[in-house]
Amino acid sequence: MKKPMEQLTPQKAVTLLRFLYPIWAVVGMFSIMYVPSTLIVADDAAKTAANIIQNEFLFRMGIVSSLATQLLFILTAIVLYRLFETVHKNQARLMVILALVSVPITMLSTLNSVAALLVLEGSEYLKVFDIEQLRALAMLFLNLDKEGMMIATIFWGLWLFPLGMLVNKSGYFPKIFGMVLMLAGSGYLLDSVTHFILPNYTLYEPILSVIVGVLTLGEVAFMLWVLFKGAKLPK
Repeated sequence: MKKPMEQLTPQKAVTLLRFLYPIWAVVGMFSIMYVPSTLIVADDAAKTAANIIQNEFLFRMGIVSSLATQLLFILTAIVLYRLFETVHKNQARLMVILALVSVPITMLSTLNSVAALLVLEGSEYLKVFDIEQLRALAMLFLNLDKEGMMIATIFWGLWLFPLGMLVNKSGYFPKIFGMVLMLAGSGYLLDSVTHFILPNYTLYEPILSVIVGVLTLGEVAFMLWVLFKGAKLPK
């Protein structure tokens, strides 16, 4: 009797990716982009605290979505491994390892958002702090969550390099996607490196944001191709 993973043929892997990719993308954008941009106001702890308290359910949904995104990422990496395993096993393994390294980093980073919520709930043992201190502490945890995500971004970039090479070698997809995936990986790395090396790069931020945005569109393009075109697999 075949093991479940052995039953996942390349054809079935592509079918599963067409289902996973849009869910992963929507859930990920909700947690990483929508919730923070809606509730968190940079350098304004009071306004941020008020937003979270008034929209607690949305904030909690952001936490759950962040965790769910990582679970979907694990599944996606495994499915991609099955798709490319016969192309180059070692590169496929490297792809999965780099992808999975980011998961515990991101989940532990999300724990900071949980901590921020606990602080703002004002439990009895926190009454030794005044309201301004609690707001500042919550903002610190939210900033730590952001910094943790920037560390995970390193691996969100690195895993795309072996994936891009596998796409090039496989012949399953147009070769251009191998290049755009590696460029997307470069974009994630650039985003993380500039964040830590140039924390106050206000003058360059608009330009860098555009560059990173354009580069990382390569990953989105590949996902859309898989979703609408699938893969050209050998019969």
